[in-house]
Amino acid sequence: MNRIWLFGDDIDTDQIIPGRYSPYMTSEDALVKYAFIEYRPDFAPNVQEGDIIIAGTNYGCGSSREYAPRALQKCGIAAIIAPSFARIFFRNAINLGLPLFQIDLTDSVYDGEIASLNLEKGELTTTRQVYRLPRPPAFIEDIQAVGGIVEYYQRYQHFPGEKGG
Repeated sequence: MNRIWLFGDDIDTDQIIPGRYSPYMTSEDALVKYAFIEYRPDFAPNVQEGDIIIAGTNYGCGSSREYAPRALQKCGIAAIIAPSFARIFFRNAINLGLPLFQIDLTDSVYDGEIASLNLEKGELTTTRQVYRLPRPPAFIEDIQAVGGIVEYYQRYQHFPGEKGG
């Protein structure tokens, strides 16, 4: 079982990973080290593979920075669940293969709650309830299934929606 990390509305990319640390992001380990370093210093030392972020509206707003979803992916975050995402964060996360679900669960769960995520079934199970998550469009599921847009292209030699060669 994993834990839920609960966040509010308008979590921006500078809160996820502050831009001033960019010169130090020379490795995947650095991305993990700086995730939420100022906004939530307990995150990086305690996050575990398979943990889930549940947040409020407009998650990932702010600067266009691929470091933000990449850092969360490298921290082992299994998915981010929020009612809405900033467009560029959404695109970057999907391109990286990081699962996103658009539903508001912020009033239904608590920070640190034990939970498990079944991506195939689209279910989040807590100690109190099972939540059905809305499925993303099939092409997004296809990208996520292979680990991201680059991996998709390497496997199929075309992008989703294009005719294969």
